[in-house]
This record gives sequence, C-alpha cells and structure tokens, in this order.
Amino acid sequence: MANVVELKVGLHCEECIKKILKTIKKFEDIEAYDIDTKLNKVTVTGNVTNEEVIRALQKIGKQASQWGQDSAMNY
Repeated sequence: MANVVELKVGLHCEECIKKILKTIKKFEDIEAYDIDTKLNKVTVTGNVTNEEVIRALQKIGKQASQWGQDSAMNY
C-alpha cells in the first residue's frame, strides 16, 4: 500500500530542487512525486515513510518537517 508523504522543505533555487529530485528518485517503490515551489512543499507517494524521506533530505543538507506541522523553521 502506498503512503503519501507531504513535507515542508526550503526550496530556494533550481540547484536545491535538483538535489531533492535526485534524492527522491533513489528510493525504490516510488509511484509519484511533486515539488511545489510556491508552497515549499514536497509530496512523495510510494512505499516510504515521513522519517525515511526527512532523513534522506537531511543528508543533503535540507531541513524538512511534516506538512501542516507547526514549526519554527523559516524557509
């Protein structure tokens, strides 16, 4: 069964987006993904968890939090 992971991520430039896409594409069993630059939102659908995607993004230096979660992080 596919999970839908929605995260708030700082999307500052094209290079950031390329890094995020490259990281997301490394996951197996991904059905779909979307990056909304206006909302700073990354959505991944597939056999992944919030924690797995957040950890992968942190490895490339991107801060991420669960979408809709109140956070003090500024993007």
